[in-house]
Amino acid sequence: MEELYKAIEEKIKSCGYPRAISGEAVYEDICDQIDGKENGSYVLLSKFEDDAIFEYHITVMDQDFNLGVLTMRLPEGVFEVNFDE
Repeated sequence: MEELYKAIEEKIKSCGYPRAISGEAVYEDICDQIDGKENGSYVLLSKFEDDAIFEYHITVMDQDFNLGVLTMRLPEGVFEVNFDE
């Protein structure tokens, strides 16, 4: 799992995200957001920090999920990562 967390962090940093970020915290936030969701595609919003809104574009499958796009809205600007690329 550590490799996955690191990969999430690197992708987010690569788009110019200006703050410290934890791949594990992002992953856990996603898991909390999709808990109990049926299979399908969703756009989910999360207040990740007091002044940071994360918008997840997620496809939920039986035993897995795919995070397609993550848009992060901060006072510093809007940052977007396409995890499918």
